[in-house]
Amino acid sequence: MRQILWFLLAGTRGGETRAMILRAIEERPRNAHQLAKGLGLDYKTIQHHLRMLEKHRIVHAVNKGGYGAAYFLSPEAEAFAKAEGRIWEQFGKRPL
Repeated sequence: MRQILWFLLAGTRGGETRAMILRAIEERPRNAHQLAKGLGLDYKTIQHHLRMLEKHRIVHAVNKGGYGAAYFLSPEAEAFAKAEGRIWEQFGKRPL
């Protein structure tokens, strides 16, 4: 999990945006629209980053087929965050 997070947050373009998304989701589950509005980013940008985070099993969606799917940290990412501290704090501002 550590390597995946470092790659997604520090090793690729868009890492700061993904860090802001993770901090927001860690604070409370949100859907893509809430994330876009709260972070002041384009909805399509949020969707792109959520797909990447979901692909690497950092987040998962509840009610994915319906409108307004809420995103949560995956159990693995949540356990990592509790054990290792907040790795993404180093890469972005505290959102929302």
